[in-house]
Amino acid sequence: MADTKQAGDIAQAGTREALLVLHKEARARRHAAVGGSHDWEQAQADVARIEVEIARIERAMDPPLV
Repeated sequence: MADTKQAGDIAQAGTREALLVLHKEARARRHAAVGGSHDWEQAQADVARIEVEIARIERAMDPPLV
């Protein structure tokens, strides 16, 4: 549980590139965890939060990447 990224950590990443690094790390933690375990659920939640933040940044770009 100590590896879980908090929402503040994700928001502080600031750039799309930094978020992509966090996303890669969260996916690796999810892949390493036993499916359905608490660690897997935490990693999955981190992946989802990071993806939302990446989408927010991409929509704000001019022109949007989406």
